[in-house]
This record gives sequence, C-alpha cells and structure tokens, in this order.
Amino acid sequence: MDISGSVKKIAEDALAASRRLARSSTDIKNAALLRMADELIRHRDLIVSENERDVRAAGEKGLSSAMIDRLTVKDATLQAMAQGLREVAALPDPVGRVTSMWRRPNGLLVGRMRIPLGVIGIIYESRPNVTVDASALCLKSGNAVILRGGSEAIHSNLAIASVLQDVLKESPLPDKAIQAIPFTDREAVSTMLQLDEQIDLIIPRGGEDLIRAVVAQSRIPVIKHYKGVCHIFVDAAADPEMAVNICANAKVQRPGVCNALETLLVHADIAPEWLPKMAETLQKAGVLLKGCEKTRKILKDIDAATEEDWYAEYLDLILAVRVVESMDEAIAHIEKYGSLHTESIITKDYANAQRFLNEVNSSTVLVNASTRFSDGFELGLGAEIGISTTKLHAYGPMGLEELTTSKFIIYGAGQVRT
Repeated sequence: MDISGSVKKIAEDALAASRRLARSSTDIKNAALLRMADELIRHRDLIVSENERDVRAAGEKGLSSAMIDRLTVKDATLQAMAQGLREVAALPDPVGRVTSMWRRPNGLLVGRMRIPLGVIGIIYESRPNVTVDASALCLKSGNAVILRGGSEAIHSNLAIASVLQDVLKESPLPDKAIQAIPFTDREAVSTMLQLDEQIDLIIPRGGEDLIRAVVAQSRIPVIKHYKGVCHIFVDAAADPEMAVNICANAKVQRPGVCNALETLLVHADIAPEWLPKMAETLQKAGVLLKGCEKTRKILKDIDAATEEDWYAEYLDLILAVRVVESMDEAIAHIEKYGSLHTESIITKDYANAQRFLNEVNSSTVLVNASTRFSDGFELGLGAEIGISTTKLHAYGPMGLEELTTSKFIIYGAGQVRT
C-alpha cells in the first residue's frame, strides 16, 4: 500500500476506534493511562535508544542546539511524561457530563451533555513529549488520535507510540485509538489534511510556518495560534517593585515559549522613574532592549524599535518597549500588533484592572501576574493540548473539556409538535 492509502487506512481505523472509545468508561480509560505511565518507565532503554538515533541525526543535519534540546529524551523527561499520564488519569472526565438542564412550557426537559469530538489529528515538531501529552488528553476525552510528528523525531515518536498502543491491546479499549503515522514524507500530511470524512479536527503544534502551511492545505477545521506576541501594560498606578518582578519573570524565566513577554507597554507617568530600574534588571539577565522614541529618551543606550519589532515574536532574550500616554493607547497598540494570545496589566487601580479585562480581547488576560501563567497546567486544567487563538471552537489553553463538544438531550412524556 502506498503512503496515501496507508494514511487513509489509519484514519478509517481511527474513526472506528473513536466510536468504541466514546462508549468506554472512565475507570477503563484511567486504568489504561496509569498502565501507560508504568510501561513508559519500563521501556526506558528502548525509548532512549531510539531517541539517541534522532539526536545523532539532528546533529549531523546541523539543527540548532535549542531544537536538539527539545528533541532529547532524558530520564527526567520520561519521568515527566509518566507523571503527566498519571495527572490526566486523576482529572475529572468531561464525557457524559450534563452541563445544564431546563424545562420548556410544554414539559420537555432539555439539557446539554459533553461528548467527544471524534478523531483528532496532531501535527507537531521535534518534541517527543507531545506524543504522550496528546495521546493522554485525547484518550481521556474519548477521542481517537492520529499523531504526525516531525521527521527529526520519527524514531522517538514511533517508539513511544508503540508502548502506548501495546497497553491498549491488552485493555478493553480499541488499540487504534492511538496511532502514529510512520512516514516522514510530506505526502502523508497532505493526505491527512484532506480526510474530512474521517478526521474531525486538526491541531498543529510548532512554528508559524508549519501552522500556516497546515491551514492553507486543510479541508478539516484547524485549532491554531500562529504566534504569541504577548504584552504587559505597566499602568501609572502599578506597584513598581511588583511590576519589575512580573516583567522580569515573563521575559526571562523561559524566553523561547509562546507565552513569554515580547512587548512591554509603560504608562508615561511612571516611565521616567520606573524604566531605568526595569532596564537594569533585564539587562543583567542578558535581555536586549529595543525602544520607541519616548523610551530612548529615558534609556539612551538601547536600540531603536522598528515597526517590525511590534509584530515580532522573538522567542529570545529581546524585548520591545513602548511608552504610552494612556490605557487607550496601550489597548490600541495591543489590538493592532497583538496575536490574541496573552496580555497582562500591572496596576493597583481596580477600575483600570476591570477595564483591561473587559476590553482586551485576547484569549488570556491577567491582572498583576506574569504572562507565563497562560498554560493549561498552571490554570488548573491539568494539562493542555495547545493554546488556541481561534475563537471557534476553543479559545486559550485547551484541556480535556475543550476536546469535547456538547449535544442536546431531551426528556419527553409523549409531547408532539403542533
């Protein structure tokens, strides 16, 4: 069978598996997840050995040290994967939950019940842990999953997926509920993205180029965020020390992720006194600052920010800084240059905080907290399959509930429509 035919067969098997999985009990799903955690650790040598093949090949291809770091599976990585499976098992199962119920004047009792989406395709780059995270979340939420990782992690992903599938084969669950596409050819992705009768949703995880390519080709709905251009607005009523601590954390703690701070907006009333303290802290941490004309009158030794800098997702120790005259100007900047990902305001003024929450339209909006909290685990979802800046069907970090939809359920007593 050729690549296209093989991918179609995988999708058909996933569709059949999804129908069985949707009827499976929470206890059976949880038991499988816990067994998977144990089996990952038991098969440590296999997984690490296959990962070493990928790491060697990545070095020979000249991939960046950051890419190789994300690719590498260490003992701590395996332990984290196993712990993630156990944590998903401990989460409440959204499937079958009735979220609301009301009675109509004719006596009909109408409700909404959470149900799985069906078959979810995950297209991702470099990180083998996504194989485990996506499998766990899809299984718990009753969805079959088709995994298509990047070519740089092919051996790692197939080894991990085989361990998970072996657990399913020994359980009452359908073993095709988790499948990894074994081909690195782009034809596999192109075929997958056309199978709208078998696959219900595509979730790409990776760089902007990957996500845009998936969106351009797909006949299937795509949950996406292109990039994370995250802002913090330091209001005139901000606590100065708090603002320094939060902004430093948002930029420095892990600069290469989508919820790291990329643009800092500072109210003009606080900027002359506060910006030098902020700059000193950031520059000690190795951050390169780029500023608007007003910022450079205060911080005279920093680079000038260009128009492109306001749109930039640096994913590095680089920060664009702009002094604004009002909250109106700050919000207008976010509306023009933001990516609908995450924004935060630092302020002691309750009215300003509430206005920022109400008027900023991004998927996560915070008050007096780091943008780094825009994360499923940190928000109490237990885990996430990604962050969506697509308002349909989910918005923000996507956990178990976001991998379900709802159907109407109706109890009657012989009613007929007149």
